[in-house]
Amino acid sequence: MRHLLTLGLLILSLASTAQNKKYLSFALTNNASSYPFQYLAGYVENPLHPGFEVGMGKTTGMIKHHEWFGELKIGYFYHQFVQHGIPIYFNGGYRYHFNHRFSMDAALGAGYFHSIATTDVLKLDNGEYENAKGIGRPQIMAAIGFSAGYRVKINKTDSARIFFQYQSRVQLPFNDDYVPILPYNQIALGIAVPLKNKKP
Repeated sequence: MRHLLTLGLLILSLASTAQNKKYLSFALTNNASSYPFQYLAGYVENPLHPGFEVGMGKTTGMIKHHEWFGELKIGYFYHQFVQHGIPIYFNGGYRYHFNHRFSMDAALGAGYFHSIATTDVLKLDNGEYENAKGIGRPQIMAAIGFSAGYRVKINKTDSARIFFQYQSRVQLPFNDDYVPILPYNQIALGIAVPLKNKKP
């Protein structure tokens, strides 16, 4: 898992041309355990499973309407009766700008996922049950996501991107006995703000 994070950081550092732009992002999320790309109504009908994600990203210089980006993200969400989820992952993708304000993108992600059970985990030992919850379980995750963005001016030279993202992800191994791979869908509403380049 260390190798995946190292690879993500390496890709971010290698994409360093004069036109590269760095940014920070923050998003509020809602998560639902369901098959990939299942209907969005589940987010309204089911209980909320809230969370958040923060990230640091870099985009390459835009050629006409086209742009590539890489992001390193960390987040948290709470799923009642299932788990506290802590993803740390690299996200890389392509963004198309329809004009100065509107854009859409697609991205693939992979990384580390830490799962902490929200219920007691008991283990039978010498005829007695003992708490075996511990500090959680390390897992891996993979994701594919799509988002739409809208740029707003924040000063004379910079603009922030407000985005809505839909992401389908899997975490594994979840439970070898009955659910070895757990699928999740996540929606996120967030903002990405540019970082000032350091003057030489």
